[in-house]
Amino acid sequence: MSDEKSILKIEGLDAGYGISQVLFDISLNFNAIGATAILGMNGAGKTTLLKTIVGEIIPDNGVIQFDGENSTTENTDKKIRRGMAYVPQENAVFNKLTVKENIILGANASNKKADIDMVLDFFPKLGERLGQQAGTLSGGERKMLAISRALIGNPKLIMLDEPTEGVWIGVIEEIAERLELLAKEISVILVEQHLELALKVCSYTYVLDRGKVALKGPSENVRKDTELLRLLTP
Repeated sequence: MSDEKSILKIEGLDAGYGISQVLFDISLNFNAIGATAILGMNGAGKTTLLKTIVGEIIPDNGVIQFDGENSTTENTDKKIRRGMAYVPQENAVFNKLTVKENIILGANASNKKADIDMVLDFFPKLGERLGQQAGTLSGGERKMLAISRALIGNPKLIMLDEPTEGVWIGVIEEIAERLELLAKEISVILVEQHLELALKVCSYTYVLDRGKVALKGPSENVRKDTELLRLLTP
């Protein structure tokens, strides 16, 4: 992937949990505009990678450069204020707060003024549920809310961990359409088990295998590579 307009560069990254190393010598590049898929079987290191990028895990080795600055040891709060957003796979909304309160919290976390209309244009269904407790939403609506809460801070880069997991097919298609639009404006990193969705939304793909980059390239090339099936099959 070209690094002429990169927003995030990772070089020689080693990371894990205590003495358990999960990522080994990872080097990746993400352009400022466009979507990139991170694929791999369960346990390949995808979520660990996102947590390390956002600052929840401090790497053992390597460099993370975000928006032109070394952010290897920056904490999560600083990275969010500088324009990074992360939507985790689970527990991404506050169930007892309303939809509106969840969205406003996203703005507060990034020190940005809440432009609720902006995210409601992105996911209009949420406009009908602003006063509803987040815990009473459907699984798909909670995913939309989590993405909206991240977008309210107007990020330069958004990372999404399994945004369609457990979501009805009709909502999956809606989320995919919105992510394609979003990728025309900012950088999107997508960890996704839904292979066809990931390859459709993302122009570039990395495939992890046991904590290492095993395959990479334009998504159309990766789709045709005979190694892909082996790397994604238990």
